[in-house]
Amino acid sequence: MPVEQQHSDNDNTGDGDLFERELAAALRHAGGAFETDRVTLAAAGAARGRRLRLRRRTAVLGGAAGVALAGVGGALAVPWGGSSSVARPPASVSTTPHPTSSPGGRAVTSDEMISTLERLLPTGKFGKAEGRGADPSEPHSVPYAQVVYDDGHGAAAISVVVQKVRPGGDDARQAVRCPDKVFTPYDSCTTSHLPDASVVAIVKGYEYPDRRVETKLWTANLITPDGHQVSVSEWNAAAEKDATITRDEPPLSAAQLTTLAAAQDWRGIADGLPDDPTQTGSRTEEPTPAQGDGKAIRQTLASLIPKGLKVVAHGGDDDQFTYVVVDDGKGRSLVQINVQPDMGDVAGDLFGSGSETLADGTLVAERQEPGEKGGAGVVMWTVDTLRTDGFRVVVSAFNSGSQQTAATRTAPALTMKQLRAIALSPKWRS
Repeated sequence: MPVEQQHSDNDNTGDGDLFERELAAALRHAGGAFETDRVTLAAAGAARGRRLRLRRRTAVLGGAAGVALAGVGGALAVPWGGSSSVARPPASVSTTPHPTSSPGGRAVTSDEMISTLERLLPTGKFGKAEGRGADPSEPHSVPYAQVVYDDGHGAAAISVVVQKVRPGGDDARQAVRCPDKVFTPYDSCTTSHLPDASVVAIVKGYEYPDRRVETKLWTANLITPDGHQVSVSEWNAAAEKDATITRDEPPLSAAQLTTLAAAQDWRGIADGLPDDPTQTGSRTEEPTPAQGDGKAIRQTLASLIPKGLKVVAHGGDDDQFTYVVVDDGKGRSLVQINVQPDMGDVAGDLFGSGSETLADGTLVAERQEPGEKGGAGVVMWTVDTLRTDGFRVVVSAFNSGSQQTAATRTAPALTMKQLRAIALSPKWRS
């Protein structure tokens, strides 16, 4: 997906604030080095409608097709569908059902969130704490807490976010998928089924995907069959960013992260949260006109790759975004594409001075610029096109197999002429 445009639409204040928080979380999970609000650490559960709005709004900034949400990696076998192998959970996890609260829910204070997190952590010292409660009268209440915890081996930040997602929805499945390493480098990712049919994903990665600072970020993301989402994050420093590394690794093991995320206390809090109105109703999500599935987009992209280039990796099977990694024997090169309908209303933002207008009215913009994710020596070549009916195809190529890793060649494997031919191909209309 492209990066967010740096302006706001005419949303009301509440929705706008919510969107910004969700975007920050999406960028974090995608491996961007952006500061986030703690409340967004679990934004993989954002509703379909808001995710579509994110796609539309993030499609505007020119030259930035480089962010893909975590979760575009392999599928996971969950009780509500999908398939993959999973690890067994630690035996210590408690799965006694927690009684649900009344439909009206109950208020949760920031102090309750903080004290619950501290009580559930192993014995240690606690420092700076912050949190946010939730009011059942607020439809998008997302409580969180973060503390500085020291078990005697160095201070570490630990945070938790509790929210609801639609059981069985795409957001629930994506929340417990392992990230795609092309966009989010990490050391390990494991998924486990708990005895109560909850699923938890443990990712051991880094705060900065390009690892310019060796701050480690380990996360546990748990989804229950009832749609409770609990996300726990921990660092080997007293803050996510701009803090001295205090220990080799974050304090909690994978088993301890799982136990913390699976604690019944969080489920009791989630029971009291109001249902997000955009998450309820039928599990069949509305189609978007002219929007295909990711597999079809990827297959079309692969068919347009010039001869002599071998596709060695692929992913990002989103309904508008996908990528392939190609190699001509001189080094890997990432090629990614967005295919988006109904983008005519942002033509002025996408195509400014220097853009070209073809005989049929199609707008074309070409850019050659540095990469966006910190990989040493990485460059990004982009061709952006917009048909007269608002149908947009934007394709980018890099001189590395990932934006986060150093350049593997002096230039992308595809020329600007070849990228232009891909973006303007009539195959996208089919």
